[in-house]
Formats: sequence, C-alpha cells, structure tokens
Amino acid sequence: MSEAPGATGAMQDGREKSGVKEGRVLYGALDLGTNNCRLLIAAPSGRGFRVVDAYSRIVRLGEGLSQSGRLSDAAMERALAALRVSAEKVRRRGVTRFKAIATQACRSAANGAEFIERVAAETGLRLEVISPKEEARLSVAGCVNLLDRTADAALVVDVGGGSTELSWIDLSAGPGPRGGQAPIRAWCSIPLGVVTLAEEFPEGNGEPELWFREMVDAFRRRLEGFVGAEALRSTFLSGRAHIVGTSGAITSLAGMHLDLPRYDRNRVDGIWMTRAECEAAADRLISMTMAERAAQPCIGPDRADLVLAGAAILQAVQEVWPCDRVRVADRGLREGILLTMMTPRRRRGARMRKGTRPHA
Repeated sequence: MSEAPGATGAMQDGREKSGVKEGRVLYGALDLGTNNCRLLIAAPSGRGFRVVDAYSRIVRLGEGLSQSGRLSDAAMERALAALRVSAEKVRRRGVTRFKAIATQACRSAANGAEFIERVAAETGLRLEVISPKEEARLSVAGCVNLLDRTADAALVVDVGGGSTELSWIDLSAGPGPRGGQAPIRAWCSIPLGVVTLAEEFPEGNGEPELWFREMVDAFRRRLEGFVGAEALRSTFLSGRAHIVGTSGAITSLAGMHLDLPRYDRNRVDGIWMTRAECEAAADRLISMTMAERAAQPCIGPDRADLVLAGAAILQAVQEVWPCDRVRVADRGLREGILLTMMTPRRRRGARMRKGTRPHA
C-alpha cells in the first residue's frame, strides 16, 4: 500500500468533497489488465465500503502480445491515456491509501518492465506486477460476499484479457473467516483470456458454431490438465457447489439473458444463472454478426469481438467442472484490493473499541 501519487490536499470536483477535507481516509485501487484499466475510489462503510468515484476504460494493452511477445506502441499509448485520467482522479479526490496493480500483459511482455517505469515517470502511478496466485486471491476477496454459504464448495472464475484465474473454495466447514478472506483449497492460472483466445481463433474462419467449439475445446484442454482440485470433484458432481463468474464477458452474457435496454450493474451483479441459461445466451450471440453484437446495449463495439471468447471459457469450465448454478459478479480485483487494504484498519478499530491497546 502506498501514498497516492502527487496527493496535495482537498479539492472540490463537482460530485463530492475530497476525503482529506472531510477528515476521512479514502482508499484507491487500480487494476491494469490485458484488456481494461479500472479504478475504484472508496471510503470504508460498515463491513464494506462506499464508492466515491470509479473509472473504467477498455485499452487492449495486450493487443497482439500473443504474436509479438511485446506491448505495442499504440497499446501502451491507450493505456497511458487511461492511467493519466486515473492518476488525476486519485489526486483530485485526496486519496491517501492507494494500490495499483498490473497483471498478465505486463507479466508476460518482454518490454513490460520498461512500460512500468514509463508509467511511473509520466503519471506518478507505481504499478505492482502481481503474480497469478495473488491475482487469484484478490479475485476471491473481491467476490467473497457473493459466495453461497449454504453450498459446500464454489469455483471463482476470473476471466481476464490475457489469462483466467480459477480458485476452488471449500465451504463445507461453514462461513469461514471474515474480512475478505475465503478458504481457497486450490487455484490455477491458465494463460488464455478473452484477448488471447480471440487472437488464437480469429472470427470468420469456418462455421460460427464450429469456431466457437474450437475455442471451448482449446480452453478445456488446458483446464483438464490441472488436477489439484480433485478432492472437491465429488462435491461438484453431487450438485453441492456453484460457480462465481467475474468478467466483462460474463456480465455481458447476463445482460443479454435479462434483455436489458442498457447495462445496469445493480441488475446484473449477484444474479444467478443456470448452465442452460448461460448456453442459451451464448447461442444467441453465436447467431449474430459482429455488427449485431456491437449493437447490443450490454456489449457494444469494444466487446463485440471478445464476448464469445469469454462465453467459450465459461462453457469449458462448466463442462470440466459440472455445475448448474452460476453467480454473476460485476466486481473483482479492485474490490479485493480495497477490502484487503481496509481489513487491518477495521481490526485495529475493533480492538480499540474493546479497550485493548494495539501493539506499537
């Protein structure tokens, strides 16, 4: 956790006063992924937090990375533009506790470290390139409130642009520890996300149904090679488990399922879909042209060429780990970062309320 870049004090921005002027601490979390740049600024509230400001921009940092092994100049410029906006929001809000992370694109690119240095020089943001294991942990922390505690197990699937993190959660012992933690029994990271899978299988090569099936099978082969979660397989086969899916592609599927006239996070985040409903939404998308998908209000032109790759990943997971219930999460790494940063502060506050002095 670090100080916010260039924090200079309180300012008014037209929506809400800064945290410094109100005498409260504001937290900021930034996630630079292979496809998106996302920022969340929040204040602690009860066991969660209240969002003060948010920003999201599709930047496609990993565009072409799977072929060249490098971040392209155009992709870096798109990411830098979004990061400059994010840095300015952090400064204007008076954020004092801040963490910024980068994931698969910066992990795998030959010029990833060089780009991280350039970001620091040009925006003041110090990005931490996290490991796949840390990415999986934060995804679970961000989605922990969506776990069905009456189930015996859950599988959190975080579909990114360049990789997909899967975390198997054992819920059989009960609610488990609080504070954003969950009992992760196994995890894996597969270096296929919506961008890399779509680039590996360009649309227009053959019949749409066969093209989609090729993407499903490609991810399925990778997932079948992981055997570290076999202890929980019987729980899934007996119907005592569920999936939590977090990604723009999965939330787009949910929006299609609900026939929303425009995307509404309050309608999507936390809804349950059956496996049949997920496949029906994917079938609708397969039957559409790229232009028709772009015209869908919950997809748009930025996701039109990627949404089916995300649907293919979800279908592959459901085939390898049979599960009829999927909970859709419009949350993830940013929320996990915030909850993780806020937890120590809440624990100190609880000790002080009980009359126990914290150790120096």
